[in-house]
Amino acid sequence: MSDSWTCLVTGGAGFIGSNIVDALVEQGHDVRVLDDLSTGYAVQLNPQARLIIGSVEDLNMVRAAVDGCDVVFHQAAHRAVLRSVEHPLATDSANTHGTLTVLDAARNAGVRRVVYASSSSVYGGAEIRPTPESTPLQPKSPYAVSKLAGEHYCRVFTELYGMETFALRYFNVYGPRQRPDSQYAAVIPLFIAALREGRRPTVHGDGKQSRDFTFISDVVAANIAAASAPTEAAGAAYNIAGGDEHSLLDLLEILRRLLGVDLEPEHTEPRAGDVRHTCAEVSAAERVLGWSAQVSFGEGLERTTEWFTSDR
Repeated sequence: MSDSWTCLVTGGAGFIGSNIVDALVEQGHDVRVLDDLSTGYAVQLNPQARLIIGSVEDLNMVRAAVDGCDVVFHQAAHRAVLRSVEHPLATDSANTHGTLTVLDAARNAGVRRVVYASSSSVYGGAEIRPTPESTPLQPKSPYAVSKLAGEHYCRVFTELYGMETFALRYFNVYGPRQRPDSQYAAVIPLFIAALREGRRPTVHGDGKQSRDFTFISDVVAANIAAASAPTEAAGAAYNIAGGDEHSLLDLLEILRRLLGVDLEPEHTEPRAGDVRHTCAEVSAAERVLGWSAQVSFGEGLERTTEWFTSDR
């Protein structure tokens, strides 16, 4: 690829997407964003990016957005496992149909590469940890099924049409701009918000379930790396993760120390569709994409709590 790209970031007004947009703009690329603003926020979008308000489910809208693009970073999705359990049809429409729409429009527009945001949920709580990409996939929620379907579509578009696709299996992304004000919010912003407001954080289950957390700047770097990776590496999926695991109780203890708050959690029933443990084997991304996580869990939590407690 040339040194300067024309890029489309779907879901580019969201948490991950807006951080990718910032990095692309900083590198001098021409950036467009397609977002329906259902969970994204125009106010956090880089002013040098052009916002197109619309859905990835709208073929005509997507066709117009990808016209003339070199690279598409497909981040738009209905994200939460619980949301997909409650609304499986809407999740499938946005994630499976939306991804196919993006791929087909990109193919017809002559886009060279699509970088697709997949998820560790495709493993379904694999017994092998750290979990390599070769592990059998057993998704346990409609969200996970939709993400795996998107991966298959990416692979097929590479094999059938020669369009370069890279699927990145994110493991529990966190960091600045991740919002706590949603019933489907992720655990780290929810814990931080509760502690800052003097409320007991809610822990689903015993809190000993563990996750491989990945700081947002590392996820952004992985997307840039995938956009630049060798053509022969296309059509595959790659784990993007910190490469270690931490229980929710350990996470809560670190956050209590960073925020100077001593509140015990309130335990509730486990959530449907959640897996017990995740931990990624990341050697494929290191070898093929030239990527590895640079931000430790402790440093990432420090940066995240600083962002939540700063004037912004």
